Amino acid sequence: MIKSILKFVGAGVLGMAISAQAAELRPGHPSSYNVKEGDTLWDISSTFLSDPWLWPELWHVNPQIDNPHLIYPGDTIKLVYIDGEPAFEIQRGPKTIKYKAGDTVKLTPHARITPLDTVIPAIPLEYIQPFLVNNRVLELEELEAAPYIVAGDESHILMGAGDFAYARGDFSNPERAYGIYRKGIMYVDPESEEILGTGAEDIGIARFENVEGDIARLKVQSSTSDARIDDRLLPTEERRVDSTFYPKAPKMDVDGQIIHVFSGVRNVSQWNVVVINRGEREGIEVGDVLAIFTKGEVVKDRNTNERIQLPDHRRGIMMVFRTFEKVSYGLILRSSAPLKVLDSVRNP
Repeated sequence: MIKSILKFVGAGVLGMAISAQAAELRPGHPSSYNVKEGDTLWDISSTFLSDPWLWPELWHVNPQIDNPHLIYPGDTIKLVYIDGEPAFEIQRGPKTIKYKAGDTVKLTPHARITPLDTVIPAIPLEYIQPFLVNNRVLELEELEAAPYIVAGDESHILMGAGDFAYARGDFSNPERAYGIYRKGIMYVDPESEEILGTGAEDIGIARFENVEGDIARLKVQSSTSDARIDDRLLPTEERRVDSTFYPKAPKMDVDGQIIHVFSGVRNVSQWNVVVINRGEREGIEVGDVLAIFTKGEVVKDRNTNERIQLPDHRRGIMMVFRTFEKVSYGLILRSSAPLKVLDSVRNP
């Protein structure tokens, strides 16, 4: 098994040389890889490296390249050796450029003009897309203090897009639109028993129409499921939704646990989305990669009749893709055996 410092270099305008932390080449790695549609950076780096999250650590920006993280179908990545050191060389392949109405195109020498939707993503985005915008984690007090639906037109108890709803609460400074949310799971730290927040499931969007006293009339503009009586109204969240992720090792020591899995299954596996009991308060950042450890069993030593605790064993890898104050959402990228709630998450 080869251990050495990897460098990425390219020829001509694609050349880049870097100094990175030591990374380990995977046994049986190929000498080259042709990038194809459907690939992710995680897939590609797993082909070459034992620790795929070290991939971003290997890039240094060449001034002639806008963003060296951008890899496209048709490109070829080759493993070469320079002065005895392994290095990666990227050869740009044929460009398939897909323009949409309204695209602005500026042609410059040696420039690749390609919309971002053709770029190879870091991880499979289809598994996390709903969680980037549709869910929030709030303090219980904030959710309970929000205006709530009391009725629909003609005494309807279920409301969909196009229906009108009535809500009660503080509308002294009304918003033009409100997000409709439903109270979800309360997240509690399994050790300290601290309440870490309450999940709020996104149901849809309602447009404010008018108000009399503390009763407002709203029109449901869109919904992922029927709005119900007691659903809460919150100002629509204005934040930058970043779907570009660069997996990396955390900057600090992490020692947390999985406290929830969204799929509702008992065993957690690859591509499941989980919640961990660590967030921005503990310095967790988007892109942090964490190793998942299952607690070792308690067994009996038949020689001494003692009950002993076996060591924890590592069974998976996850990446944080959204953070809140006290919890974070993560995607399971790899699992060698079924994982479960209360498994530990630590530095990889």
